Amino acid sequence: MYQLKKKVFFIIATLLLSSSYAQYSKINNDPDAAYKAAKEFWQKEQYSLAYPIFKQLYNSGNYASNFPLHAQEDCKYYVLVCGLMLNDASIESMAKEYVLTTNNAIHAGSLNYYLGEYFYRKKDFATANKYFENASIDNLNNHEIAQMKFHQAYGYFSNQEFTKAKPLFNAIRQIKDNPNYIDANYYYGFIMFYEKKYKEALASFTIVENNESYKNIVPFYIAEIYYFGGERDKAIDYAKAALQKGNQFYELQLKQLVGHALFEKREYKQALPYLEDYVTKSTKVRREDMYELAYCYYESEKYNKAIEGFKQLGGKEDSLAQNSMYLLADSYLKVDDKVGARNAFLFCASNSNNEKQKEISLFNYAKLSYELGYLDIAHKELKSFIKTYPKSSFINEAKELQVAVLANTSNYKEALALFDSLPQQSDNIKKIYPKILYGRGVEFFNDQQLNVADDLFSKVLQVPYNTQYIQFVYFWKGEIAYRNGKIDEALDFFINYLKSPRTNEEINVSNARYNAAYCYLKKENYKTALDLFQQVVIDASSSSTLLIQDAYIRSADCFFMLKNFTQALKMYDEVINQNLSQADYAMYQKAIIAGANNKLSEKITLLQSIAVRYPNSSLITEAYLEVANTYLSQEKWADAIPYLDKVLKDKKATAFHPQAYLKSGIAYFNMDKNKEALELMKTLVVKYPNSPESDDAVEYIRKIFVEDQKPGEFVTFMQENGKPVSYVEADSLTFKSAILRYEARDFVNAKKGFSEYLSKFPDGRYAIEANYFSAEIFISEKKYEAALPYYNAVAAKAPNIYAERSALQSARIYYFDKSDFVNAEKYFKQVKELTTQQENKLEAMRGLLRCQYKQQKWTEAVPNAQDLLKEKGIAAEDKMMATMIIAKNYHLNNNLTEAITAYKSVIAIAKSEFSAEAQYRVAEILLAQNNLTQAEKAGFEVIKKYGSYEYWVTKSYILLGDVYFAQKDYFNAEATYKSVIENANIPELKQEAETKLAATIEAKNKTNKVEHQ
Repeated sequence: MYQLKKKVFFIIATLLLSSSYAQYSKINNDPDAAYKAAKEFWQKEQYSLAYPIFKQLYNSGNYASNFPLHAQEDCKYYVLVCGLMLNDASIESMAKEYVLTTNNAIHAGSLNYYLGEYFYRKKDFATANKYFENASIDNLNNHEIAQMKFHQAYGYFSNQEFTKAKPLFNAIRQIKDNPNYIDANYYYGFIMFYEKKYKEALASFTIVENNESYKNIVPFYIAEIYYFGGERDKAIDYAKAALQKGNQFYELQLKQLVGHALFEKREYKQALPYLEDYVTKSTKVRREDMYELAYCYYESEKYNKAIEGFKQLGGKEDSLAQNSMYLLADSYLKVDDKVGARNAFLFCASNSNNEKQKEISLFNYAKLSYELGYLDIAHKELKSFIKTYPKSSFINEAKELQVAVLANTSNYKEALALFDSLPQQSDNIKKIYPKILYGRGVEFFNDQQLNVADDLFSKVLQVPYNTQYIQFVYFWKGEIAYRNGKIDEALDFFINYLKSPRTNEEINVSNARYNAAYCYLKKENYKTALDLFQQVVIDASSSSTLLIQDAYIRSADCFFMLKNFTQALKMYDEVINQNLSQADYAMYQKAIIAGANNKLSEKITLLQSIAVRYPNSSLITEAYLEVANTYLSQEKWADAIPYLDKVLKDKKATAFHPQAYLKSGIAYFNMDKNKEALELMKTLVVKYPNSPESDDAVEYIRKIFVEDQKPGEFVTFMQENGKPVSYVEADSLTFKSAILRYEARDFVNAKKGFSEYLSKFPDGRYAIEANYFSAEIFISEKKYEAALPYYNAVAAKAPNIYAERSALQSARIYYFDKSDFVNAEKYFKQVKELTTQQENKLEAMRGLLRCQYKQQKWTEAVPNAQDLLKEKGIAAEDKMMATMIIAKNYHLNNNLTEAITAYKSVIAIAKSEFSAEAQYRVAEILLAQNNLTQAEKAGFEVIKKYGSYEYWVTKSYILLGDVYFAQKDYFNAEATYKSVIENANIPELKQEAETKLAATIEAKNKTNKVEHQ
């Protein structure tokens, strides 16, 4: 079999080769015969056979003498026709040139036809039609004419030149036996449909609706025509029937049509599956389609699916968007999602197409803001609603809500302003007024604005319905009075509190007794102080709080002051043995008792042990001084000197340096070492000319110079150091004149007198006093900035008896009145170095810390914060600030677990701006860790609990938007950022929200099913 196949193949191949050779031979030998054969092939449309013969004849130019000229010309024409019909691109340019240059109009007209067909097949319809338009039909048969007209029409159609296509299709569709009859009807019907001439379109589509090529296409158009013609039911039935047949090219569009038509008939359940399938399978859909689907879900009580649809329809200002948001809000309420409902009402309220919906949405937005704890926005929106819709059916409920917001808000700042702005206050509102005053007062207290807080607390005592807050107010007013040095006033408030005590966080009986005991201690009423301290604590241990430990040692101090040294020693020993927080102080006190009992060796031993047992004690310097004093009292001058040298070498003990210089000088003087004594005394006068010790040193310097018979050098030394031997009498008289007026409380003339003195004697003997009393007068007039240069002048000449208070007052003025934290820090540092009083030390430490906080010196502030936390009896705001610094430093160094712990410690202490920021920072860290649920919860806490701190509340709203964005919940993210933009008063935060809103809308448009319009 294989051999037979091989043999047949060989015979066929041989015959073909023979035929080919014969053909070429024939062309060469008899061109006329070849031409006739080729033309016969051409007439039979056997172009592939005709083409090579015509091409060979044309290219050889070897024509017989009797070969007609017209036939020679025809060869070129036939080559071009055959090449075009065979899609030979190589002769395209030749054919184009031919129709432009030939003189044979018949050939040109025909070749234009073939060029048109050639470009038609290449789908270059514009070029094809250019040649069709120039073609002549004279030499075309009916089939070619019909085909050209159809192709020409189709070309126009494809290029959407419907006006040109329409008459051609119309002509063809009139001839039923035309091969393009069906196609022409379809395209003509489409054009009529496009031109909304539905009757003519329907006639054409009806002809082709059962045709195999169009039966899966035209049903959509026919159904649309029925719908557009008002035959909605017919459209539905026809479309359903088409869908049942299956394989419809426009299946999704048919479902859209059926769903839409049923939706219009309010047959929502029937419409749902059609619309659902259409939207689900479409990449993008119109807003109207999404609305219809969402509404069908809504009517079918499939609220979660309705929500997903309606959510995609916000962001526009038309009625569809407003109604979608209104229904979205209701859907959210149906599934108990008040957050989503609130945001949907916000979008609806921002749209003015339907005023009634806008009114209802504004009210519900405010109401839900209140219910969800967005109290700052609830305040604003309720106020706006009442003003905008005074005759609304919701007005009474709105007013009741406003009262409820005030009653439950922590936004005491806005609440107080809102209350004061009300023209009339009802009893319901008056009942919550004491709460607002009290809450705002506590905020001012925690922010160290004590005088403002005191004014508000006083007001609480004056208004009705204040019973709940009276005892709390007594406690805080006692704290404020004590800090302001008004001991008797503080004591009265604490006693009043203790008559009928109430507890609220740090307000409690124990703290009140502790504070009252300190008042009695200040008044040197040690017996009563002891009684109160012992009511706070009898025994203390290392697990006791710092306050309890402090109360215990103060009890020991009271026994000490009452000369009950036995009991005092017993308690001091207990503190030392348990190594409590003030064990170094207890050791110091034991030494003092030993000295009082004339056990001087024991005293010295105890004092010496402080530096050994407690190397970080703040009492080491005082212990050294006391050792020196003990030796000096025994006239053991040489033994005193090493301890005084230790004080002088301690750079942190500059407050004690004047004493150490003076006592060292005295020791050397009594040892007859005048040279050493003189150097020390001179150093004291030069370095600390304004200290009280400096005046004492002058007398020793005088004695030494006189003993050495150098009175002239004494005079020179004194003049060089601003202490002339004989002061000008006018200096003294001018000052005394002013001070007399000051003591008589004639501050106007006293101020003039001090000013005159300072202008005449800027470096006079009483310059410090004149500056100080001038400052005090300005303070009494509440002209704080005017007092500042005078306090600064006194502080600059520290140490002196007024330097500590002056530096403290300068620090306060720079901090509270000028917000100049750099200079405030400078003076708080000076107070810390100068002071020996615990109250001033604490204020200096907390002030210094606040300045460092304001300047964001987190690392530098940490040691100061840690020191402050170690201090006994520090207040809640001190703990908050110090702990906040430590938390910030952890955060800065990316120790996030430790940072959160520290921030939570701040929050737990009390409510203030520190705790507001701390709560925000917790949320910020949780967001950075992608713990979105907890971040959202933490952000809400700021909004609900810290309404008075606008910056952190606004930051928290933005953070909530960030959480929603991270969750890809673009609807709630958009609503949250939009709310910030509309409500924020801080420009940089509003700008931040605008930037994030733009990013959210961009992300939303990428994921939405709805077409972005």
